[in-house]
Amino acid sequence: MDLITSASNPLIKQARALQKKKARLESKTFLVEGIYHVAEAIQAGWDVDVVLYAPDLLTSPFAKDLLDGVAHIKLQPISAHLLESLAGKENPQGILAVVKQKEFKFDDVKNVQRAVALVSPQDPGNVGTILRTIDAINIDALFLLEGGVELYHPTVIRASMGTIFWKPIIQASFTEFVAWTKQKNIQLIGTSAKADVSYQSLIPQIPWALILGNEQKGLTKEQVDVCDVTVSIPMSGRVSSLNLSVAAGVLLYGLRK
Repeated sequence: MDLITSASNPLIKQARALQKKKARLESKTFLVEGIYHVAEAIQAGWDVDVVLYAPDLLTSPFAKDLLDGVAHIKLQPISAHLLESLAGKENPQGILAVVKQKEFKFDDVKNVQRAVALVSPQDPGNVGTILRTIDAINIDALFLLEGGVELYHPTVIRASMGTIFWKPIIQASFTEFVAWTKQKNIQLIGTSAKADVSYQSLIPQIPWALILGNEQKGLTKEQVDVCDVTVSIPMSGRVSSLNLSVAAGVLLYGLRK
């Protein structure tokens, strides 16, 4: 296939447009950048529209083997200059992909034993980092409730380190989520600085779901009231709270009993 060198090429225009939220929402596609992330998307079986790669930049033997093994995916070589203009960070690895978004429903998650729900998260880096954590601990699913961060924001993709392609992520309202957990007899574990129970002393009842409020406001009183139990993280210093992704990591490792 001929090397694309023009920024006015329709494929390059399409990829550049995906740097904007509006284009991602309208096209239901998103950009994946970097050898590891593209490989994870392919290996997890996501629908890849096209892989763009710069032969002059793509020197990794792993990446070359990856491209040699994907006959079912369109591969398009482009100039190093164009790829660098599309990349979201300096010193790109020479490869990115346009990938179709997935929309998971409650019926797509079966036999959930442990789950995490984030209510209106505001920081895409936190969402991506929490995805890495739930993968490390083998949490079954992530729920994004009441909007907040756009799931396919580039920072979410990068921070997740490929785990976004392996875990079901359901976007829903808080009410819908609670109704589903009641049907499944899932224990709802809320988080609150005013909780009577320290996460260290709680023995969760499987199946359970940990609910974390957003970075600024936490959970509302109404949301706390529907939880079966709430837990807190003891604070010994001057700070009164932790970063959302740090708090999630502490709690999830503590609840993994």
